[in-house]
Amino acid sequence: MAPELMRRLVLEVTYDEMEGPSISTPLPDFFGCPHGRPVALNTALVCVQEGRGFNSWLPMPFFRRVRVVFRNATTKNVPLYYQIDYALGDVGSDAGLLHACFGRQNPTVMKNDYVIVDGLKGPGRFVGCNIGVRVLNDVLMQQHFSWYGEGEVKFYIDDDASLPTICGTGFEDYAGTAWGMREHQTPWCGVQHDVRNPDGSGGPNPEFASLYRWHIHDPIIFRESVRVTVQQIGAVFLGSGQEHLLEQINEQNPVAGDGWRKDLPEHVYAFGICERIDDVCSTAYLYLHSAQCVPRVDVDLASVELERRTYEPIDPYEEILDLAGAFT
Repeated sequence: MAPELMRRLVLEVTYDEMEGPSISTPLPDFFGCPHGRPVALNTALVCVQEGRGFNSWLPMPFFRRVRVVFRNATTKNVPLYYQIDYALGDVGSDAGLLHACFGRQNPTVMKNDYVIVDGLKGPGRFVGCNIGVRVLNDVLMQQHFSWYGEGEVKFYIDDDASLPTICGTGFEDYAGTAWGMREHQTPWCGVQHDVRNPDGSGGPNPEFASLYRWHIHDPIIFRESVRVTVQQIGAVFLGSGQEHLLEQINEQNPVAGDGWRKDLPEHVYAFGICERIDDVCSTAYLYLHSAQCVPRVDVDLASVELERRTYEPIDPYEEILDLAGAFT
């Protein structure tokens, strides 16, 4: 299906007698693929085989009952088949219940950290997340080398106030790589999307990027609460001959941290970490001691401005499934 339609397919899971779901995400995002663009993905806990077989091995214990709902919020018929394996038996009182919540801010607010998860009560464990970025490069930002992924991923645990217990150093480091990031996968972290126009017209950045990280061997456990955020900042390089852009950039994308560095090789005039605005989405996974409601997916917000780009090929299976759906 087209990306904006994939984002209108929603998975929801409700435990016991809760009034609302404890899992509410677009279907592809739950399985690790933001932007409505399924790709071949192979991780320890979810995978999308050949870009179309959605699988999850995240344990989902429940105490009395569980309700799993697939919601088609498109106007098209969608063929659906599925398999859910389960066992009935005693579940320990200390079992954690899987929660997953989706968010999107389009666009983000300059100087305001994007919130991946907040408001859920412990005790619990943050299991991981996937993050998507639709990079918003304006004309000015394309005139020099700029990169979107310098924001620190921060974990405010329990009594943390102004400072987090864990503070990262950028998207690529959180995804386990360095000096930028292109598509690659490992069981625990990686980059699913690096979608860019092959003619290079989009500048140095992809139009769509995403990453994932599972915190299994590096657990993040909390007693009362956890708040996970990421800064909206990026790297800016000005080359020799681009000195005239510095004032414009300062006005539009204020420099953060220690300001501009100019003690650089001759071909580089200045380097800085600047505030920026992008379209950011995320799905967070947590195990919590008690069932809690998460915000329901707003399908209109989730699906806007994701239409297939002219340089993106159409998977032949999409045409086949469209035809099959027309007769269901």
